[in-house]
Amino acid sequence: MTTKQIPGAGEGTRSAPSETPGPTGTKVLMKGNEALAEAAIRAGCVHFFGYPITPQTEVPEYLVKRLPEEGGVFVQAESEVAAVNMIMGAAGVGVKCLTSSSSPGISLMAEGLSYIASCELPCVLINIMRAGPGLGGVLAAQGDYMQATKGHGHGDYQLIVLAPSSVQESVDLMLLSFDLAERYLNPVMLCADGMIGQMMEPVSFPTEGRGAPMKENEWALTGADGRKPRLVNSLVLAPEALDAHNRKLKAKYERVAEEEMRWEVYGAEQGYDLLITAFGTMARIVKTAIDEVAGEGLRAALFRPIMINPFPYTQCREAMDGIAGDGLVLDIEMNMGQMLYDIKLAGEGSRRIEFIGSAGGMVPSPDEVAAKIRELLGSRGERNEKTEVDR
Repeated sequence: MTTKQIPGAGEGTRSAPSETPGPTGTKVLMKGNEALAEAAIRAGCVHFFGYPITPQTEVPEYLVKRLPEEGGVFVQAESEVAAVNMIMGAAGVGVKCLTSSSSPGISLMAEGLSYIASCELPCVLINIMRAGPGLGGVLAAQGDYMQATKGHGHGDYQLIVLAPSSVQESVDLMLLSFDLAERYLNPVMLCADGMIGQMMEPVSFPTEGRGAPMKENEWALTGADGRKPRLVNSLVLAPEALDAHNRKLKAKYERVAEEEMRWEVYGAEQGYDLLITAFGTMARIVKTAIDEVAGEGLRAALFRPIMINPFPYTQCREAMDGIAGDGLVLDIEMNMGQMLYDIKLAGEGSRRIEFIGSAGGMVPSPDEVAAKIRELLGSRGERNEKTEVDR
């Protein structure tokens, strides 16, 4: 497995928040949403502003109890529009802050996120994706990939977007999200589907209590007593100045792509005839299928982007270049092919790329994925098996 190291389905069930996790390194069974909320506290989150929507409601449900215990503030906003503007205010005064929602709620935050990115303010948001479009349904899906990665508000801004595939990785990436937000002065989204938000798995936390506050800086609005006034503003009327500002933002996004990329390659050690691309929960299902068919002489590997924006195009192309034979790629997503556009860009037209998609909360099973691998590689697997016998 190749990976850059990371520091440190159905309607949501209602349950009492888990007990506060124990000492560092102790594993505790937690629901994904609750683990994300606790991880935010461990990362130093002080303020939460949000609005309930399935399947992420356990995030605010957990924080309304835990944040005050750690000296933080919880505010249930009157809407997602209000929540994102509260986040802008909190980020503007230099405190670590968080909001969470599910697909339609994130849509309502688009204008505010564009303002926050333009003002270069650090904040973190969680999107526990549900099925769409419209109100859709509450089951797990991955239909927000385009929204998250292609800038769903106006202007040339981008979010930094991370996509976990387990509850433990959700914890690790939540800690990383706050770090990246502060380091690059940019909103960071942790984008997971409803299965990760609702499932329970053992997790451990690398720190105890509430994490460190935001470092002292020269941009936060903390009162101008004894210093020159500061301005947080996204209105730039002079075209030359606005052009320069957009170029500055673009350079920042390019720096993130150069220095912060996260990805994983699974099952490539013995060579592979098929490369499967998937992210989040779907990637876990693909791993099970790859292991299942490996005993049949069918060689498949997985490329999983962990950071989905910026997308690891170079690393994905390198994984494609490692395919034996005609370089077949299979993209599998819980949507109608949203990451497929990035996979095709990585291949630059040099690969045959097939796609399997599901939507509405339908989740392909490991057996279904294994059957597709057999369909694509069956004859090749028989040749490989025959070669082994001849040897």
